[in-house]
Amino acid sequence: MNIFHHIFKSRDRPITDSTNGSGYRFFFGPTQAGKNVNERTSMQITAVYSCVRILSEAIAGLPLHLYETTGDGAKKKATENPLYTLLHDEPNPEMTSFVFRETLMTHLLLWGNAYAQVIRNGKGEVVALYPLMPNRMTVDRDKNGQIVKAKS
Repeated sequence: MNIFHHIFKSRDRPITDSTNGSGYRFFFGPTQAGKNVNERTSMQITAVYSCVRILSEAIAGLPLHLYETTGDGAKKKATENPLYTLLHDEPNPEMTSFVFRETLMTHLLLWGNAYAQVIRNGKGEVVALYPLMPNRMTVDRDKNGQIVKAKS
């Protein structure tokens, strides 16, 4: 019986079962392969890279228009609104709307959230939007449970 046990023993079974016990160990502990998996290393896997690219480009390619409701309840494009140009054409001088939305969607897929810095002029009008790295952001809540401004 001992000889059969050595011949047919399980070789693929993990040494420690990370799925048992604390949920934190399962999500934040080391992998069985001994390699850390994060946003940067996961993008080196062709399947992950392809999925993120396809989803990001598909969402960024959708038409984006700003609408307003008129007095009679109908909707019309708000092309005269300054935010229309920012969202539809160019959120900042360095990016097109497509690249900006693709970047935000990539951040959302890899980090689970996406942030943009809102740049205002002296009158308080929004003049530019810049994507921020989600892994450098923290969001806190005050004692009443309200979200406190995100800090970088």
